[in-house]
Amino acid sequence: MSEGKLIIVSNRLPVKLEATNGKIKISQTSGGLVTAIQSYIEFKGTEESGKAIWVGFPDCDENLWERGFRQLAKSNFEYVPVFLPEDKYSGYYNGFSNSTIWPLFHYFPSFTEYNPTDFEHYKEANKLFCEVLQSIVKPGDTIWIHDYHLMLLPCMLREVVGKEIAIGFFLHIPFPSFEVYRLLPSTWRETLLKGLMASDLIGFHTKDYATYFSNSVRRILGLSVDNTIIKKENQITKADYYPISIDFNKFNKGFSKKGVVSLRREMKIGFGDRKIIFSVDRLDYTKGISNRLQAFRLFLEQNPDYREKVVFILNIVPSRDVIFKYSERKKMIDEYVGTLNSDFGNIKWQPIIYQYRSLDFNNLLAFYTVCDLALITPVRDGMNLVAKEFVASRYDESGVLVLSEMAGSAIELNEALLINPMDVEYSASQIKAGLEMPAAEQKERMQAMRDKIREYDVVKWASDFLGDLFLVKKKQEAFQTKNMTPALKSTLMKDFESSQSRLILLDYDGTLVPYFKDPLNATPGPELIQILGDLSSTPKNHLFIISGRKSGQLDSWLGALPISMVAEHGAKIKMVDAKTWTSQPVLDEGVRLTAWKIMEKTTSRCPASTIEEKEYSLVWHYRSSSPELGRIRASELMIDLNEMFVNSPYRAFPGSKIIEFKSIDIHKGKIVKDLISQNQYDFILCIGDDKTDEDMFISLAETKAWTIKVGNDFSFSRYNIPVSNDVISLLDALSGTMKQTS
Repeated sequence: MSEGKLIIVSNRLPVKLEATNGKIKISQTSGGLVTAIQSYIEFKGTEESGKAIWVGFPDCDENLWERGFRQLAKSNFEYVPVFLPEDKYSGYYNGFSNSTIWPLFHYFPSFTEYNPTDFEHYKEANKLFCEVLQSIVKPGDTIWIHDYHLMLLPCMLREVVGKEIAIGFFLHIPFPSFEVYRLLPSTWRETLLKGLMASDLIGFHTKDYATYFSNSVRRILGLSVDNTIIKKENQITKADYYPISIDFNKFNKGFSKKGVVSLRREMKIGFGDRKIIFSVDRLDYTKGISNRLQAFRLFLEQNPDYREKVVFILNIVPSRDVIFKYSERKKMIDEYVGTLNSDFGNIKWQPIIYQYRSLDFNNLLAFYTVCDLALITPVRDGMNLVAKEFVASRYDESGVLVLSEMAGSAIELNEALLINPMDVEYSASQIKAGLEMPAAEQKERMQAMRDKIREYDVVKWASDFLGDLFLVKKKQEAFQTKNMTPALKSTLMKDFESSQSRLILLDYDGTLVPYFKDPLNATPGPELIQILGDLSSTPKNHLFIISGRKSGQLDSWLGALPISMVAEHGAKIKMVDAKTWTSQPVLDEGVRLTAWKIMEKTTSRCPASTIEEKEYSLVWHYRSSSPELGRIRASELMIDLNEMFVNSPYRAFPGSKIIEFKSIDIHKGKIVKDLISQNQYDFILCIGDDKTDEDMFISLAETKAWTIKVGNDFSFSRYNIPVSNDVISLLDALSGTMKQTS
């Protein structure tokens, strides 16, 4: 992975080409992602593997691109354009991306549009990106895909280029809670999740967003989630949080930049002794601009002594004007500002200075560093880098940040004055508190926030994400090498043939037979009986069935075979030449009754779950229950039982859709340890599928045993095999080897 190219993929390229008087003008587009990646690339350099590649839509037509792209050769990037017809781009970008995903993920369900044609255009655009990438990607490359416009791309790309590349995806907006995400039509919500799950690493700004995503994956796709690791067939995907940051040094040094100093001096002269409040945002209903204006109005109403002594500079950056909700929002802001200035202003003083335009770096830094208070109050924001830029620019360690607690950055910048933008009265009070904050307190708060951003800057953000992507890929590679390949199977067969004393340990359910909703239906078929009979027909082979089943059940199904059997995970054992079972002490009746009552309560709260009573344990089954409810109740039951019996030799243990309560001295690993300590075996084969079989694998870890896990979950086994049918095939091959050599 480290030897390949780094390919950045985003909706748009970070450059803009314009033709003016026959000449091509090239400018870098604005945005947190562009600034972040540019800073990272400049820091890392390009000597090791050449220029990084950036793939995206150019903000021009193909003819203009052909005329001007050679001028981009001096850039740190090699740019690869993706062109899409204007009508489809509109449905993909203005439609599904920004009229469906954007409002829903920002908790504006009433603004969300559900247009099937837009979703088709979204799929077509993602497919076009995939086709362009397919032409440039090579094994070992790292693909870093950015944001909600391209949520289908990881899956599309994985299908055509396979596992030889590392795919990272970063979502720069919030991921909503399950209750909000499920508002999407079922096909759409499943398709988007499957698209993302083809990534090796999925990054979010906050832990909450990562958790919400994992919950949706578990409840909609039914996948297993273990902390940050999501398991899918023979693949693992990590979903974690990496709060994006900024180039701290760029903004910190900007304070003393000649152009910034000059502009700041002009502003101070122009505004005189007036306190300055500053806000800068894209035009968007998520930014809470109306709430902010209402808070400022209330502040003026409640504090008339501040009139003519404060000015609010409100800068709105044009964005998505063609979408009705955005143009409607601009009209509302225009009218509100006009009314407020009319109600409070006079010929000498205008309370709000309103600008609808982009700001260059010098002007932005001048506003950041001249203001007394930065007012940043989105009603929902993935991160909000404006807050971090403001803090980083304050080399003088003065100024106050009033920040919405709904912004992702509020988690890090908790020394700011945090407000709920919907609480207009409290917001107004915090504006007053900020303007009157003593200089010493300003410095203390600002220093703390600046230290955080200095330590975790954009380079650290990108390095952490790409470093974790590398580690996940390495884990996957190690995981994949455990699969029972034809070559490994051939080696196992040779070891089996050349050995003289063989121990074969086999779980039953999920290993020799698939799982059934009704466990009584898991009877062994004629083929399985024949194979087990063949394997146990020679004195060289010592065959054990080690199961969680009751002894009577195993006797009725397998008792006629010359094999040894272990029941209830090690509570009872019957050797091949024995007529009766040897038993551990049964479950204490008082303990049994208490545990039964706890399980009974859980069963009443989880439809289709059942309790199975054994001599040595109690087992709560939830295979037929709702997957999500079953998982929740199983977790609760584990806690309830283990807390009740914390100082006893009894514990609750998880299995495959079960919770088993038993003595800690009864487990499959103990049986295996006893067997290998009593006999010398030159070949050991152990196969199992669930958590109870991990005890066997652990017991055999220091031996040369062939330990095999059925399924693709992580395991202490040395190898994995996909399904129980493959186990039967392997055992059949071993018995066939015996026939050939006899």
